[in-house]
Amino acid sequence: MGILGNHTTTVNRMKVLAESYVWWPGLDTDIATNVQHGHHCQENRNSPAKAPLHPWEWPTQPWTRLHMDHAGPYQGKLFLVLVDSHSKWLEVCIVPSTSAEATIKVFKSIFSTHGIPEQIVTDNGTGFESGEFQDFMSQMGIQHICTSPYHPSSNGLAERAVKTFKSTVSKLDGLMEHCLTQFRFKYRVTSQTTTNLSAVQLLIGRRLRTIMDLLHPDASKRVEDKQRKLMTDKRPRTFAVGDKVFVRDVLHKKWIPAVVIKITGPLSYHVETNSGVVLRMHVDHLCPHFPEDMTTSTGQSEGLGPTTTIIPTTT
Repeated sequence: MGILGNHTTTVNRMKVLAESYVWWPGLDTDIATNVQHGHHCQENRNSPAKAPLHPWEWPTQPWTRLHMDHAGPYQGKLFLVLVDSHSKWLEVCIVPSTSAEATIKVFKSIFSTHGIPEQIVTDNGTGFESGEFQDFMSQMGIQHICTSPYHPSSNGLAERAVKTFKSTVSKLDGLMEHCLTQFRFKYRVTSQTTTNLSAVQLLIGRRLRTIMDLLHPDASKRVEDKQRKLMTDKRPRTFAVGDKVFVRDVLHKKWIPAVVIKITGPLSYHVETNSGVVLRMHVDHLCPHFPEDMTTSTGQSEGLGPTTTIIPTTT
């Protein structure tokens, strides 16, 4: 009976065969019961329909639960693939083997950047079941969750990450290390279909600058460039200690002579008037004091009468 395969097919074939020779009341029921409870039929039956996938709970915080798997040998190398279930941040590293020692070495490097997760989901590989790996999980305070044996879809997040990695890298040219760098960067800055945000935004909280940003010039840089140009085109007046100046007397709206005695800032000075009063003045209230005697060798001021005195204007 068992060699007939599927339960329904077996029952139907036995009914046809039996009815061609004999018949009794309840024949169909007896045959169905016999097939259902038959030892050989149960041992050789087809697999039942697959149970619907039960999705993992989505963590509300990044780097809480990580799913990982090994990929390869692929193009002559082994890889450790690790993905954060919240942000979908992906880590792909070349490893010498699938041993616990090699895996722990990669973990320590990644954890030094992103911190220690609460849970790690793996399959039942020998490296993950070893005492060394279990001790490391215990020391780090990480809950190690193993999926059911021979059921890779239980760790579907890692399984899909491996497929994405292989399909993308196969389209890139160059050394594997260079291809990995390109793949990791492009994957992390690309928005995810489930969240509409990139992995880097969900994990780090900001966008990364890419060459695509050159298509949209930075407004702040334009402002800075314009401000820098204005500063260059309109450099403020500068004075040195000992320079004679005119100080604006705002109250009486006139200029009075003084001498710079101290520089207190890029645009401020201490000056002393002829009457001995020390004032702290902004450069906007200071003007150069040109000597009154600007005579040439002929004894005449250039362009001015002999008795003309230069007084700074208020403009």
